[in-house]
Amino acid sequence: MPDDQSGLLLRISENDNVYVLLQSLSAGTRLQLGEKIVVIEVSLGLGHKIAARKIVSGEKIVKYGAPIGSATRDIRMGEHVHVHNIKSDYIPTYTLDSKTV
Repeated sequence: MPDDQSGLLLRISENDNVYVLLQSLSAGTRLQLGEKIVVIEVSLGLGHKIAARKIVSGEKIVKYGAPIGSATRDIRMGEHVHVHNIKSDYIPTYTLDSKTV
């Protein structure tokens, strides 16, 4: 199956280690990524990212051919990639756990 998953996923560059969702996906959706079938664990909205392959802690996250941050922990293929497991290398990353002063 092509990388675009018939209009579900977008991967601009062969260097991208994430796919961008072109539509919302429900928890339990099965996707074929390369030779593997992954199950989406949580419902995700348009524009969210999932790992195109295993990403190790500290590795750069590459989207649209450009690094957007680093993994704060290992990320499984097909797992949601967002502020809970990446941090920006350029601006502060704010999460639900962040405290405001």
